Amino acid sequence: MQDDLERVLFDEPTILRRLDEIAAQISRDYRDRELTVVAVLNGSLVFMADLMRRIPLPLKLDCLSVASYHGKAQTSGEVIFNQVAAPDVKDRHVLLLDDILDSGHTLAAIREKLETAQPRSMRVCVLLQKKKQRARPVDADYVGFEIEDEFVVGYGLDFDERYRNLPCIGVLRKELIK
Repeated sequence: MQDDLERVLFDEPTILRRLDEIAAQISRDYRDRELTVVAVLNGSLVFMADLMRRIPLPLKLDCLSVASYHGKAQTSGEVIFNQVAAPDVKDRHVLLLDDILDSGHTLAAIREKLETAQPRSMRVCVLLQKKKQRARPVDADYVGFEIEDEFVVGYGLDFDERYRNLPCIGVLRKELIK
């Protein structure tokens, strides 16, 4: 599968070192508070598991299942929530985790949905943030890595549900993108 990559952007040791840094910052920012982590499935699963183990704070975990790419390399702009009820975040300090900040459609829709439940605070943490103008204004409070506007896979990120299990993050060869 790694042969399907044009190039590797970040290997596993580099990713884990960066997660140590992000976890330390989150731990300082939420010191003496309980945190509720809301992870966006399925892409953030690997990122969430590795990051959470590095945060020595009391925390709760919930997940949201949403879809916006629908098997394509570009977002459709339509965000579909695949569950009926949103996580219980009322009066909680929420850290919203996602794999990548790209167009902004997904994170903006999730943030709007969660804000209706009146959390005490909400911050956004992404593993990757593309350097590009967003269709919807969304900022991440914690960013693992900034990348160019390329289609990447690995470490939880997929193309058509493949490549999530790669231990690195790399640019998928263009001829493989349908």
